[in-house]
Amino acid sequence: MENNNKLTAERSLEIIAEQIEQSQRMIKKNSALPMIWWGLLVTIFALLIAYLWKHHGGPVWNALWFLMAIIGLIGNLIIEKRKENAPPSFVGKTIGHVWATFGIIASLIGWTLFMAGVGWIPAEWVVPDKQVYINITSVICLCYGFGSTITGFVLKSRVFLICGIIAGVGGYFLAMHYPWVEQMYVMAGVAFIGLVIPGLIVHFQNQK
Repeated sequence: MENNNKLTAERSLEIIAEQIEQSQRMIKKNSALPMIWWGLLVTIFALLIAYLWKHHGGPVWNALWFLMAIIGLIGNLIIEKRKENAPPSFVGKTIGHVWATFGIIASLIGWTLFMAGVGWIPAEWVVPDKQVYINITSVICLCYGFGSTITGFVLKSRVFLICGIIAGVGGYFLAMHYPWVEQMYVMAGVAFIGLVIPGLIVHFQNQK
């Protein structure tokens, strides 16, 4: 009886491990197109904003990021309908929470600094000392690096892990060295390396 209970417990653990691995494979497979979509979208908008910023009016064009978010969400809904149906899992929920956290924090920081920049709220509420400079691009790159690295660990994906670290850490330091409009080129590079490249790699792996 004791041996039977032991075998049953071991089999239960095996089933749980198999389900986790299956969830990891399915989520990794389904993540390819959203990564490519968002990566290309951020890359294109970053380059567009850089051009408009440099030649037609300055940093006010950063408002286009909010338009990009709307377009991105619409496109993401279309992509979601084409995905393979996967049952809800702890792995999927965990990754969803990680990226939801990234999106919320990045959006709140971006909105707050934008409103302070255009005068909708007093700038001293955000930066008490006028000599202090907040590099939002570095902050967003770093947040992205955290999200991608955690995703890579959870999915056991070296592609996500390596590209996330390179894009996050590299983007953080590059944005610290390049002021103003040049940061948009950094953001474009981060999106391409951190999202488009791993998305394409996973997509081609799915085709095999």
